Amino acid sequence: MAGVKLLEILFPGIQTSVQDLGRFGYGHYGVAPSGALDSFALRIANLLVDNRADQACIETMLLGPVIKALDDVVIAVTGGNLQPRRNKQPIEMWRSQLLKKDDILSFSSCLGGFRAYIAVAGGIGVPPVMGSRSTNLSSSFGGLQGRTLEKNDILISENNCQHMKTGARRLEPALIPIYPSNWLLRVIWGPQDDHFPNASRDRFLSATYKMLSDSDRTGIRLEGAAIRQKADISASIISEGVISGSVQIPGDGKPIIILGETVTGGYRKIATVISADLPLLGQIKPGDDVHFKAVSLEQARQALAAVEEKVHAFEENFK
Repeated sequence: MAGVKLLEILFPGIQTSVQDLGRFGYGHYGVAPSGALDSFALRIANLLVDNRADQACIETMLLGPVIKALDDVVIAVTGGNLQPRRNKQPIEMWRSQLLKKDDILSFSSCLGGFRAYIAVAGGIGVPPVMGSRSTNLSSSFGGLQGRTLEKNDILISENNCQHMKTGARRLEPALIPIYPSNWLLRVIWGPQDDHFPNASRDRFLSATYKMLSDSDRTGIRLEGAAIRQKADISASIISEGVISGSVQIPGDGKPIIILGETVTGGYRKIATVISADLPLLGQIKPGDDVHFKAVSLEQARQALAAVEEKVHAFEENFK
């Protein structure tokens, strides 16, 4: 693919991959959407460098990569605070930055959140697969050769030059998400909440859960109070399609929050995380506490509208 060589991976970090907003419409073929687990951070990162909000970025977690600029390029780092540095000097997150040729972008320890996003002006030039440049790690396609980034990988941009004047954009501090270690996730009940007695539903809302270390891009495993189904129904259900945010209750009663690498499941779903809170799922880290709060469909709609208004207003500032 034609393009300008912009970035060289000197150290890949942990599960660093190319992601965009995901591929949709292929669930009936068993193809998961993949995509950024924190879509808000990816969208804002792209807008900061004058990309379309859906262009491909680098997603990394916990440790972060070490990257060399092969040409002058505007970037932005958003999401979890992995302490980004340019030539070992701290740089501000949630704003555009100019990397000069041979500059080194690196990260230190994680101060908050779990995943960071690096947008490159002009987007990252990898071939689209089924309409998306996202990496499906479990099936090894999309992104860069269907895998996480490795040492010596070269990333290109298809249209870098027109973005060189966007090195001073910043997201207002009031709009920057706060990533705690104690999370409250809003949910709507269902689709199988009626398979659980009232006592189980109450326990689900009152319990404190912890994210387990064996969680991955498939789902967030939680440790805490077991949620039991009604005694007079079968142990499992016929496998059916699932969406990101579905809260499954497997045989041991410990909830699992489905993420973007799954399309079917055979466990009952007691509740579903609302769309406005889905980006938060990408920032919960092992050991964090998780609580659930039930809201109405109208409250969920209003919450999503508020998020979209923030993104739209930020985008309109630069038109």
